[in-house]
Amino acid sequence: MKSAYELAMERLAKSDPGKGRMLTAAQKGRLAEIDRVYQGKLAEREIFLKQQLDKALAAQNADDFEKIKRQMIDEKARLAEDQEAEKEKVRKS
Repeated sequence: MKSAYELAMERLAKSDPGKGRMLTAAQKGRLAEIDRVYQGKLAEREIFLKQQLDKALAAQNADDFEKIKRQMIDEKARLAEDQEAEKEKVRKS
């Protein structure tokens, strides 16, 4: 008899057959490179925007402060989407 976990994993594998495919060493290396690149991009944007936040805070400009915080959130989401899209291309190749 199969456990509930094993049955669930089989259903999951059937719903997305390409998901369990093994990656080559080159693909794994490219995925790691993509992670490093996007971590660097994210760190660069965070540093820049934190400096902008500090300036807005020092100037006591609440509107700019909120705009910059919103921009930080938006840029993190955009970079995460870009990263995932690039990684998906590698996985499909």
